[in-house]
Amino acid sequence: MLGTTVDLLVIGGGVNGAGIARDAAGRGLSVMLAEKGDLASATSSGSTKLFHGGLRYLEYGKLRLVRESLMEREILLRAMPHIAWPMRFVLPLHPDMRFEGGTPISKLLGLTMPWLCGRRPGWIIRLGLFLYDHLGGRDILPGTTRVDLRQDAAGMALRPKMRRAFEYSDCWVDDARLVVLNARDAAERGGDIRVGTEVTEARRVDGQWQVTLQSAAGQEHVTARALVNAAGPWVGNVIRDVVHTESRDGVTLVRGSHIVVPRLFDHDRAYFLQGSDGRIIFALPYEGAFTLIGTTDAPHEDPNDPPRCTDAERDYLLTFANRYFAKEIRAEDVVWRYSGVRPLYDDGASSATAATREYVLTLDRAGAPLLNVFGGKITTYRRLAEAALAKLGPYFPQAGGDWTAGVALPGGDFAVGDKSGLIERLCSDYPFVTGQWAARLMRAYGTEAWEVLGQATCVEDLGQSFGATLTEAELRWMRDREYARCGEDALWRRSKLGLHMSAEQRAAVDAWFAE
Repeated sequence: MLGTTVDLLVIGGGVNGAGIARDAAGRGLSVMLAEKGDLASATSSGSTKLFHGGLRYLEYGKLRLVRESLMEREILLRAMPHIAWPMRFVLPLHPDMRFEGGTPISKLLGLTMPWLCGRRPGWIIRLGLFLYDHLGGRDILPGTTRVDLRQDAAGMALRPKMRRAFEYSDCWVDDARLVVLNARDAAERGGDIRVGTEVTEARRVDGQWQVTLQSAAGQEHVTARALVNAAGPWVGNVIRDVVHTESRDGVTLVRGSHIVVPRLFDHDRAYFLQGSDGRIIFALPYEGAFTLIGTTDAPHEDPNDPPRCTDAERDYLLTFANRYFAKEIRAEDVVWRYSGVRPLYDDGASSATAATREYVLTLDRAGAPLLNVFGGKITTYRRLAEAALAKLGPYFPQAGGDWTAGVALPGGDFAVGDKSGLIERLCSDYPFVTGQWAARLMRAYGTEAWEVLGQATCVEDLGQSFGATLTEAELRWMRDREYARCGEDALWRRSKLGLHMSAEQRAAVDAWFAE
């Protein structure tokens, strides 16, 4: 027996799946999204958490990708000023840095001259930053400047031999909350969001898809006029094992690992660091008390094998960072490490680092339409969603046009520069809320922070306190409005409060969900 019928069924609750579901629902289509785990439980919570153009992609000639990404930064920033904000990046010029086997640009141009192969000269970096400033246009974000590290606070955390640097702009984003808010917005526009729901079978019957869903509640059958495979690392598995079709396109799985250590610097800027192997890593201010360092590029064979930051990857990042920072960091300093698997479009690149971050959409028209999503990056998720709906457009002539540019996500209905004023107002309206607590709530919920706190006049009105300013009222919000089902969902994706809590406090959150 068949139950619900929808226009579009999206497989995968990462940023691409949630973005497509939101876009489609806003065009008036009936949409269901099925995610076998939690929203953003794989690639989309394991990123370096940046909206950026990809400065290093210029070395590989990816001008179109960089331009599209740069153009998106400020569009996204305006739509979600609570969970994304501008950040300045310091790029130190390391006087001793020599690259093994040549730089990417020397390899690209086929050059063998030691002065170019041995390292990236300052003028090459400045030229790249000039392009970065002008390829996509800027309104909010300031351009590149030179930095004298002997006089600037950014130099205090670095080794004394570092004297010169460039500083440029990109944006920070809370990646997992980005996915959750896209899913929420899709639901508020009529979409049906299913977490803990796996698509186990999909077959074409009489010009439609007959889809079997499996969840804790049992088995369900759904009819869909079109199917979107946005399963990320599992996109090939869905093609082969769920829809039983074939595709010449595929993905290369690349594991990106990160480590978190106690704060290495006291300012709010990030660092862009060059390695002797030609790669780069970022060192980012994180959660107030920490520094986030990443990422690696390591092959990952099986999407069903949970990605983990290996000891070798941890040591690689430590060695990399220690070439720059004055304070040496050791393995025992690492308070948390995480990995995400990037499903990069398989373009035959010679290495994981060189593999393209561009997305590829293929439409299988052999009956009811099947759209497969390969690759992509978090910065271009909205454009990817628009491109997906453009490909599906002929099947849904009733659908509206592009609409997401500039439309705020839930809680983001305020101007980019207004966050500090809203924090002050939240403290005024709720005198028991400290400034640090209010800032955290604003960066998570934006203008919806008032709904989270509700009619409370004292902290006791918010129910049980779990530590790190987390209360029962906030957990109820995550459960009832954001699809959280367990402590991990709440403490490591909807928030990163797990970093600030003891094992006993985290266990209490688990117990609350279990009850």
